[in-house]
Amino acid sequence: MRLKRKLFVQTVILDILIAIVLFLAVFPFFWTLLTSLKTRAQALDPSVWLFTPTLENYRAIFQKRDLMMYIKNSFIVVTFTTLIALFLGTLTAYGLARYRFRARENLAYWMISLRMLPAMAVIIPFFLLGRFLGLLDTHLLLILVYLSFNIPFTVWMVRGFIEDVPQELEEAAWVDGCSRFQGLRWIVLPLIAPGLAATAIFCVIQSWNEFVFAFFLTSFNARTVPTTVTFFLSVLGVIWGEMAAVGIVATLPVLIFALLVQKYLVRGLTFGAIKS
Repeated sequence: MRLKRKLFVQTVILDILIAIVLFLAVFPFFWTLLTSLKTRAQALDPSVWLFTPTLENYRAIFQKRDLMMYIKNSFIVVTFTTLIALFLGTLTAYGLARYRFRARENLAYWMISLRMLPAMAVIIPFFLLGRFLGLLDTHLLLILVYLSFNIPFTVWMVRGFIEDVPQELEEAAWVDGCSRFQGLRWIVLPLIAPGLAATAIFCVIQSWNEFVFAFFLTSFNARTVPTTVTFFLSVLGVIWGEMAAVGIVATLPVLIFALLVQKYLVRGLTFGAIKS
């Protein structure tokens, strides 16, 4: 009887803790959604909970702010960055996982150390290189810059997944006449597909939400969605309704992408591990 009561109390406490964490995670999004549906006057008063929803903020960001152009820029940069990072990162990860050579671990740690550099520490060199090459305010420059931190991340993620695949499977394919590349294509990649999907999600999120590089390396033609936050700051105050509407719209593509690959996400996060 005491054991059942103890288990019941533990279950109730656990449910309460889960509810609190869920509330803390969902409430900011819910509050942003409410703010995006308010008028400008209502958005300035956080005590307003009951109001007639309006889509004026959404009409304003698409008609007056031309948000669709920035969404298109973000899609171009994120798509090419993710695909290239997965391609190059997977090949590099395969080399680090399957080949034994001197300084292999040093090379791997050097690559991941690039992720530790703060954006403000490298923004000036990237800006000077972009100006020298004539690439400022272009999609190509943002893609190259984003690859500099997405490829190391991809290498370390995918390397762990590949190391969890028994090499004997590839060796059996080699005996049947497959090349090493064919073994990677037909044996390894299908087995680590969940891991690749999880890695792709993180690359998409990192690239889609990136602000510093997009803000300083672009001016108009290649500006992405996060940089539009500066449009709503003025001497008259912050236009909270339009800013919240942009936040909701910017969240939807990543949310939809995550839902499409969610069946691979959990498997990918639990498949393999980063190994030294």
